[in-house]
Amino acid sequence: MAGLAHLLLGDGRLPVGAYTYSAGLEPAVAAGLTRDRIPALLRARLHTAAVTEAAAAVLALRAAGQDPVDYGPVQQALAARTPAAPLREASATLGRGVQRLARRLAPGHPAVTALTGVRPRPLRPVALGALGAVMKVSQEELARGVVYDELQTITSAALKLLPGDPLDSVAWILDAEPHAAAAVAEALAVRTPAGLPARTPPLTEQWALEHAQRERRLFLA
Repeated sequence: MAGLAHLLLGDGRLPVGAYTYSAGLEPAVAAGLTRDRIPALLRARLHTAAVTEAAAAVLALRAAGQDPVDYGPVQQALAARTPAAPLREASATLGRGVQRLARRLAPGHPAVTALTGVRPRPLRPVALGALGAVMKVSQEELARGVVYDELQTITSAALKLLPGDPLDSVAWILDAEPHAAAAVAEALAVRTPAGLPARTPPLTEQWALEHAQRERRLFLA
């Protein structure tokens, strides 16, 4: 399974509900972000939210290798670093899709069964750590998958929210590679839940709160 697993983790078509999420792009567009600023948004997300989520997923993967498996510390640390309730709810909703996939692949795996004890619900990076254990991916592969998912989520959502040449999204992702590599390295360097970076961008928090009040929206957040 591991030979294809890291590719699946980075595939936006993986059936875990990720198509409902824009990684903050829709709220940013509503606040006035223009298409030419998408590369700047990608870089900002890679140095903030992507580092936190990738590090949390890696910590969860490490926890999945312990006996007993205890996701509590990383779940609590991540929740504390996600102060906006709409973003926590979006993460938990996406986490449910990831948990469902992990349960389908290996229902009796200790890393999967331990998710049922996470309260209130596993956040997406925690569920990704469990899925990574099931798929037998390395810590680096998981971190890269989370970081790449941030890039492809925003660029895919841009095709709906700020239409333009689809080839631009490829260039944006390739141009962001040095920042993505730095995010992966920083995530892998985090050793404990207490050391999880608190990197949520303030504007993202504000926009998420405003977005949750809108009656017409395409994405959860």
